[in-house]
Amino acid sequence: MKNKNRKIIHVDMDAFYASIEELLDPTLKNKPLVVAQDPRKTGGHGVVATASYNARKYGIHSAMSSMEALKLCPNAVFRFSGFDFYRKYSAIIHEVFNEYTDIVESYALDEAYLDVTKNKLEIDDPIQVAREIQTKIWQRTKLTCSVGVSYSKFLAKEASDYAKPAGITIIDHKDALEFLANLSIKKFRGVGKKTVPKMHELGINNGADLLEWEQLDLIKYFGKFGHVLYERARGIDNRPVEANRIRKSIGKERTYGTVLVTDDEVQTALSKISQLVAREVIKQKKHGKTLVLKIRFSDFVTYTKRISFDRYINNDETEFFSLATELLEEVPEVSPDRGVRLLGITITNLDDLSYENLDLFK
Repeated sequence: MKNKNRKIIHVDMDAFYASIEELLDPTLKNKPLVVAQDPRKTGGHGVVATASYNARKYGIHSAMSSMEALKLCPNAVFRFSGFDFYRKYSAIIHEVFNEYTDIVESYALDEAYLDVTKNKLEIDDPIQVAREIQTKIWQRTKLTCSVGVSYSKFLAKEASDYAKPAGITIIDHKDALEFLANLSIKKFRGVGKKTVPKMHELGINNGADLLEWEQLDLIKYFGKFGHVLYERARGIDNRPVEANRIRKSIGKERTYGTVLVTDDEVQTALSKISQLVAREVIKQKKHGKTLVLKIRFSDFVTYTKRISFDRYINNDETEFFSLATELLEEVPEVSPDRGVRLLGITITNLDDLSYENLDLFK
């Protein structure tokens, strides 16, 4: 059921790091700006933190290699003042949030959910709260943000993305189904690039198409995510805004219907999981000092092995795979009589990602 009484705001800063760089150097405003170390000065190393809207027109986006960004736009301008500097602006923004509520769930320096159902200033209208937050952020930082207002996190996030940059979008319970019906399926949160083609093959192009599907059929094609899709199409998302949300670990695991019975099969599976975990830790802007390997055999005996370092492990799928393979030597060998039913890799002892400490920017 929809929780119609909640008032949730999602604030998403507009091209945050790029906008800060433009504050420092106003001549960058009309140029394709990429926030990363210049690959021509780093031997081709580097990862894009974000890009200005002018640069995004060329297909440049966060987590892309800076060399690839340069190939897409040879005229791109590269700047990177450091995340410690960007955090100063983030702190000012969060001070604004805390003037209205302590129920703030930050996902990054530039993005947060706020539950303002009962706010400190006792303002009943969440739209007024959103406008005040947007105005105060501009007054104190000269940075713009896009704000979504709704009764759920899912819809508030969709709303903030609807009218970027510098927009305010409201989706109340009366308008939710109409909004979702017209929303392209690729805009639904959680529907990634690999899922979109499958959706299109099934004739699901927007929210209206998704609404026609039964829950069991969606689960058949998309697993547990099918249940989520069923609820999202109906505007249902009862997840709470979790104040001071701290991610303790990031991991991926896979259960195999047909058990893995050779070393090559296990190695191939571990390589794929390593890639997924590397993508997720980069996406979540985290890094950790411990890698955990989980392996369950066909007789359901499960082993968990870990390796820890004083340094942060590089967010690199090759290193994750190498460490997981090393840990694999500490468990019994796979065989046709005793295959592998489950594999998982988890990164723990997490901290916020500081790109300066990684080889990516060297």
